[in-house]
Amino acid sequence: GFDDIYIACGHLAELIKSYFNDGKKWGVNITYSVEDKELGTVGPLKLLKKELDEPFITVNGDILTDMNFRDIFRYHIIHGGPMTLGVAKRQVYVDFGVIELDENTVKNYKEKPVLEYYVSMGVYVFTPYVIRIIPEDKKFDIPDLVDLLMSQNLKVFTYYYEGFWLDIGRKEDAILAQEEFEKRKKEILGE
Repeated sequence: GFDDIYIACGHLAELIKSYFNDGKKWGVNITYSVEDKELGTVGPLKLLKKELDEPFITVNGDILTDMNFRDIFRYHIIHGGPMTLGVAKRQVYVDFGVIELDENTVKNYKEKPVLEYYVSMGVYVFTPYVIRIIPEDKKFDIPDLVDLLMSQNLKVFTYYYEGFWLDIGRKEDAILAQEEFEKRKKEILGE
């Protein structure tokens, strides 16, 4: 399993630290990395450059999933590359007729289409190389890192996950997450 956990936090850092403490309650060691200013979704990793000297996994704090993180970690090790993104499929319902144009004539017309996309789950596996290329003391997000790696002609792999995953970045999602957690507690906690 994963025994050493680093929590990068800025806003409400003291509240987060008081809840999780040192991690002993869960049988893990938790170390905190606190940002002085907002560094984005990847920038805080630079603060851990001395600690992260082998492949590691990161998980955004605003997701709920039953993913077995060992699976994406193994996948990353097998495929190599500096980064693997966990991805899920999501559908977007468009409430309008969508028109494709060729200059000023209709090329295609789809009434209220359902579009399907692969989306980032907020679960990533990295090699230490990524820490070396993250700018120092600057806001740097996942899309910035992906663009930088691709500009270096490096492959960024994806790990497709079909199981339960929920982003809880909005208020209505947080309410749904509480309900889903109660229903799926055993799968999520691995009990």
